[in-house]
Amino acid sequence: MQTICIVGGTGAEGSGLGARWAAHGHRVIIGSRDEAKAKSTAEALNALTGGKNVAAMDSRSGVKEASVVVLTVPYSAQKPTVEGLKDVLAGKVLIDVTVPLVPPKVSQVQLPESDSCVVAVQKLLGDQTKVVSAFQNVSAHKLKDLDYKIDCDVLVASDDAEARQIGIRLAGDAGLRGVDAGSLANSVIAESLTSALIWINRKYKVPDAGIRITGLPAV
Repeated sequence: MQTICIVGGTGAEGSGLGARWAAHGHRVIIGSRDEAKAKSTAEALNALTGGKNVAAMDSRSGVKEASVVVLTVPYSAQKPTVEGLKDVLAGKVLIDVTVPLVPPKVSQVQLPESDSCVVAVQKLLGDQTKVVSAFQNVSAHKLKDLDYKIDCDVLVASDDAEARQIGIRLAGDAGLRGVDAGSLANSVIAESLTSALIWINRKYKVPDAGIRITGLPAV
């Protein structure tokens, strides 16, 4: 089992993933600048899962203790958050869930000049941190309903094959199917899809449109 620190873990996506990982038996640390909010979230997740696998810490302390770090902050906070944690992220696997959404036009693709905001993070951190792109296209809507089977695949991309496999396993532990999407440059696909899925949700009045990769063996 992993020790997973979710930076930005008080939000819907981070706390939802944390609930599923804690229920699977992983140790989950809710990392936040607001320690009181992190503690409240951790207590709620322990109550939801009926265990004691979730703890609360400031982000820096949580990252130090974790083997895997998951970043679930808004795009506007992605770079400053990573810059502030760069030294303690060395030697870790960082799973970045960031999508380059620029309000108010969140249903329109607005990629940064680098084409992928997660690739930009890998360049910022250098080779000491193995960056993985995953979970961008998973709606937070039903994550905390632990019995609900979410109809969505997870595209997992990284320049490190071992780190990709960690992301794929954690997708499975959250009740999702992780799909190896190759190098980190391919993160641009998942980052772009999110805006399209937001549009689809609004157009068809559904809460959680997702993606499925066809032609793969059933799991």
